[in-house]
Amino acid sequence: MRFHFDERKSKSLRRNPKRGIGFEEVQEIFFHPYYSDQRSDFPAQHRAIGWVRGQLYSVILEVREDAEGEFYHLVTLWKATTAEQKLYEEHIT
Repeated sequence: MRFHFDERKSKSLRRNPKRGIGFEEVQEIFFHPYYSDQRSDFPAQHRAIGWVRGQLYSVILEVREDAEGEFYHLVTLWKATTAEQKLYEEHIT
C-alpha cells in the first residue's frame, strides 16, 4: 500500500490542536480494521475511520494511479466525530 500527500499540509495538520497528527501518523488506520465509505463522486473521495495512537480519526483520500500502480492520496484528516464513532462501532466492532 502506497501513500502520497502534501508534506506542508501534513505539518500544518500536526500543529493544529484539533488534529494533532499528520498524514505520516494517520496511515496507521490502514493497518488495522477500519470503516470506509465514499464521500463524493467528483473527484471520487473516500473516508476511512480508524484508530491512530488510541484515538479514532477520519481521513479523506483519493485512490489514484501512476506507472507503479494504485496509491492513496491523503487529502485531510480530523478526530472522528460522534456520528463517525457510531459508524465505526456499528460496522467494525
